[in-house]
Amino acid sequence: MTALRPERESGAYGVGDQGTSYGGQPYGAPGAYGDGWYDHTAAQAAQGASHGTAPPGPHHAAHDASYGTAPPGPHGASYGTAAPRPQGGAADSTAYLPPVDEETVALRIPAPPERGERAEAAPVPTGGRAARRKAARKRHGRRGGPHEATGSPGAADAGEGLSADSGGASRAPLSRMEARRQARARKASPAVLASRAIGEVFITCGVLMLLFVTYQLWWTNVRAQAQAGQEASDLQNEWESGERKPGAFEPGQGFALLHIPKLDVVVPIAEGINSKKVLDRGMVGHYAEGALKTAMPDAKTGNFGLAGHRNTHGEPFRYINRLEPGDPIVVETQGEYFVYKMASMLPVTPPSNVSVLDPVPKGSGFTGPGRYITLTTCTPEFTSKYRLIVWGKMVEERPRSKGKPDALVS
Repeated sequence: MTALRPERESGAYGVGDQGTSYGGQPYGAPGAYGDGWYDHTAAQAAQGASHGTAPPGPHHAAHDASYGTAPPGPHGASYGTAAPRPQGGAADSTAYLPPVDEETVALRIPAPPERGERAEAAPVPTGGRAARRKAARKRHGRRGGPHEATGSPGAADAGEGLSADSGGASRAPLSRMEARRQARARKASPAVLASRAIGEVFITCGVLMLLFVTYQLWWTNVRAQAQAGQEASDLQNEWESGERKPGAFEPGQGFALLHIPKLDVVVPIAEGINSKKVLDRGMVGHYAEGALKTAMPDAKTGNFGLAGHRNTHGEPFRYINRLEPGDPIVVETQGEYFVYKMASMLPVTPPSNVSVLDPVPKGSGFTGPGRYITLTTCTPEFTSKYRLIVWGKMVEERPRSKGKPDALVS
């Protein structure tokens, strides 16, 4: 690249004064820059001599004035557009300055940055055209196209073909295969979908089971105790008003109250052992049907058999396993109180063992006819695999007109 012309000191570039050129000729003379052409060989020789004797520096004002007749350019005369060679003279033997690539001669203002590129553009390469093309490919991507700004109309599809870098500009567009590979990577596999579905099923089943357990262990007790309490209150009101008459009772109809003072239990006794009509409503059922029919409390001899839930639905018999021999069990009817004393217990027996309801129950320890009571419930707790049996023997029959028995007063 041609260097800037050094500053002349003491009126010359090594020879002559200010009005002389590199070859000793004044600028106005034939062959000088003012005529549009010059002796190229002589100018190079004079320039080389002046570089050896004068330091570099800016052009002198008088030196710049000598270029006034030449076309404008970075050096006062344009090398690439020299005037036609004059005819004849010594200057005919001088060579023309050949056309020079403008990219390597003049200073030029850098082009504004491409849209979407950063203001801090990469440094201009110092090599030739091959180096510049290589640098341009690195800046603009594999296909040589300019970066697309993130705000361009096509930026909406950046999820498929473009990916943004940390500087805000988009990287080179992805190939179709790469875009498909990324789409497959984002899409859930069938195994993942199946595991999600199974997990949701398990969670739903767990929630339903939790709700069912809550219903069974808590809500059924709340509802059954409320129903049993209402039935006991209605029964006592009927007794006081004289509306209820002693005699046979319909299935599901309450006719007495069971008191277990040690367990703080007061629960209505209804006819029959139907689950929906009696047991699930928090009441105690009397065995009064078919082969399991037992005697009533006012019978002179016989076994008064009762059944009740140990868990859920009011669970009136939950703690009868805590009874001990001698603990009172009282049956209150409209006209009398029947007081029994706990005699014995059978902790576990199969549900098919109906002999525990016989007039003289087997395994109770009773040896002859008498007035007995039998309480039956499920065991172990929260299961119905076996039955727990508690027996008692009547020790007192007291009319209601005489007041409550001592077992209820104390």
